[in-house]
Amino acid sequence: MTTHLESGAQLSTTTLLRFATAGSVDDGKSTLVGRLLHDSKSILTDQLEAVEQVSLSRGQEAPDLALLTDGLRAEREQGITIDVAYRYFATTRRRFILADTPGHVQYTRNMVTGASTAELAVVLVDARNGVVEQTRRHAAVAALLRVPHVVLAVNKMDLVDYAEPVFAAIAEEFTAYAASLGVPEITAIPISALAGDNVVEPSAHMDWYGGPTVLEHLETVPVSHDLTACHARFPVQYVIRPQTADHPDYRGYAGQIAAGVFRVGEAVSVLPSGRTTTITGIDALGESVDIAWAPQSVTLRLADDIDISRGDLIAPAADVPPVTQDVEATVCHVADQPLSVGQRVLLKHTTRTVKAIVKDIPSRLTLDDLSQHPAPGQLVANDIGRVVVRTAEPLALDAYEDSRRTGSFLLIDPADGTTLSAGMAGAAFATVAEAVAQAADDDAEWDF
Repeated sequence: MTTHLESGAQLSTTTLLRFATAGSVDDGKSTLVGRLLHDSKSILTDQLEAVEQVSLSRGQEAPDLALLTDGLRAEREQGITIDVAYRYFATTRRRFILADTPGHVQYTRNMVTGASTAELAVVLVDARNGVVEQTRRHAAVAALLRVPHVVLAVNKMDLVDYAEPVFAAIAEEFTAYAASLGVPEITAIPISALAGDNVVEPSAHMDWYGGPTVLEHLETVPVSHDLTACHARFPVQYVIRPQTADHPDYRGYAGQIAAGVFRVGEAVSVLPSGRTTTITGIDALGESVDIAWAPQSVTLRLADDIDISRGDLIAPAADVPPVTQDVEATVCHVADQPLSVGQRVLLKHTTRTVKAIVKDIPSRLTLDDLSQHPAPGQLVANDIGRVVVRTAEPLALDAYEDSRRTGSFLLIDPADGTTLSAGMAGAAFATVAEAVAQAADDDAEWDF
């Protein structure tokens, strides 16, 4: 099997960018992704041949690049994206994990899944239609998920004669809306995914545009996923007590560092109990080390024999998250069954799962105009709303705006284990002032 990939020798020195694509139906998301993979020579030869054969069987002269991502039969038959399609590719400058998310309103929950770990979102707009309700919905979801970079890709410019005023009007409207949501950085790019204009190669039809192509922007946008700069957090996954002749008194706490850095000799607190102790040793890959950082999987050894079990959180004594049993959060409801006031659920936060009850659903968000529908009583599939959840045991929970990893949680049906809602603790949207500050921080951490 041969491949067009040209950058394998340099992967070890490149950075990683996770990004998601979103947009309304028929805006050309899958075509953009296919064009991106094709023109960057990041697809396998046999994949391209299969797409060419299917396209010819449909009477199409050129290969339909959308087929590179629309893998489900229903997607190919209807010409739409239903599920989140993940693709992995690389250039000489950066590695990418791409989530191609659906455009239909009934698949908003799928976009939440795809964008939850993204550092950048590409929102497509059809140049003929401009900013529509679904465009605003996707911008709002990106803002809720605290995606730090948003690209507005104004597609199908070839169908509006590559007119600069059309692009400028759409860019101005979208930028004003996204900025009001607290999105810290918005970049607008005029493209034609079908013709390849400004996707990988600069367009010869838009001399008035002097900015980067989509790929150039993806390769150079600052990546701000340095987890070592975040509040140090270590969710305990497993307690190691071998009690063997060689290790009669060994007691270690294993897990993956969610964020930050831990050092031997550092004073730490164990939550939710609040007991304080000191790190006496860190074991990584069978060896003792003096320092460990996210996202390494390690075992911590502590000075005192404290009652610690799976789900407890270890954090620096001087920087602990708040401990609470009343969780106020924004949730996206992903299950077909509704979430109702008074419903008993399980709340899963990092490695800890506790019983909980939905005390209140103060409001449901209308994403097209950001209005709040008060006291809806319940949330149905794809709804986004504010909830208040009372847990049976205390939780050490960061605000989502401070940590996307330790500020998020899941609500689960205790009867069958179905995921009901994805939650983000704390305030819903960032303020404009916070967005400006975040953009300044990102500019100070450029990492190519």
